Amino acid sequence: MNLSDPSNWKHKLSNSRQLGGIETSILDNGAGGGTRIAWINTGTGLRYKVVLDRGMDILDAFHNEHSLSWISNAGHAAAQPFSNQGIDWLRTFGGGLLTTCGISSMGPPNEDDTGSRGLHGNYSNTPAELISIKQPDIYSGNLDFEIVGVIRETTTFGPSLELKRTISGTLGSAEINIKDEVFNRGNSPAPHMVLYHINCGWPLINEGTRIVWRGDIQPRDNDDSMSDFNKQNKFTKCAAPLDEHSAFGEDVAFIVPKADQNDQVTCGYMNDELELGLSISFSKKQMPWLINWQHWGKNEYVTALEPATNPPIGQAAARENGTLILLEPGESSIYEIKMEVLKGASVKEFKM
Repeated sequence: MNLSDPSNWKHKLSNSRQLGGIETSILDNGAGGGTRIAWINTGTGLRYKVVLDRGMDILDAFHNEHSLSWISNAGHAAAQPFSNQGIDWLRTFGGGLLTTCGISSMGPPNEDDTGSRGLHGNYSNTPAELISIKQPDIYSGNLDFEIVGVIRETTTFGPSLELKRTISGTLGSAEINIKDEVFNRGNSPAPHMVLYHINCGWPLINEGTRIVWRGDIQPRDNDDSMSDFNKQNKFTKCAAPLDEHSAFGEDVAFIVPKADQNDQVTCGYMNDELELGLSISFSKKQMPWLINWQHWGKNEYVTALEPATNPPIGQAAARENGTLILLEPGESSIYEIKMEVLKGASVKEFKM
């Protein structure tokens, strides 16, 4: 259905919710009880859940009857702000279409003379302050929508980072647009790293689903322990469940992606059998790294493409090798990601 042509629906609707829009609510049961969420329906079959109390990350995501995201055993858990040491972060990691890692450290637990930090940082266990919601307007014909919130990672006498997140789209377009603006609100330089964990699962992800990207995989010390599947397929195809990926088993590629003439990196997952795909695009200048995480465990079957400012090595290692970003007081950085659902012939045609 073409919503961009108002003649298709003009004077036939009483309420824009008949097409789609944003609906907020509070969960009332289970580990996520009391958590604020926002369901977004794009009117195209694409609908997704923004978890306001988990940094406005995205958990569930569907296109028609097909799930796009991977949901962990933990599922929808409430934020636990003090799960910030060691690997405590994993206890409430719900997976989901988007989990943001950072914004001062991401990667493994790490420690140096500036302090200690847990796996993947504090961001995803921090509630957002909701700033605004713009709904589509069938009377003016403006079908754009957006939801805006602010997430703060701050401590007295220490770094004070603020992230303003805008999630937007247009009814009739199967796209998710994310714009993050990170500000140093403190009076001293603030360490900054960010990685966007875009976690996809069955049925979009299945054996044979293509992992599409352009770039160069950087050699790693543990390449010898990589699964035979990836030694052969080099992170370009999804596997069936693998016994060697039980427990902590995984394969990870650190990719230096190639951008087009407009500085855009495009990658994604293409399921040719379902004729369903997810395209991901971002600026290489903003995020010069792309990580592919694969965990083909039985009953824990997931892969993620992850645009990032750094490889997931932790703040201490990034400081040591000179790649850690330090935002000066008043300085800011912007990160933009577009995710688009592809269908039909455009899926098989999506090649790099």
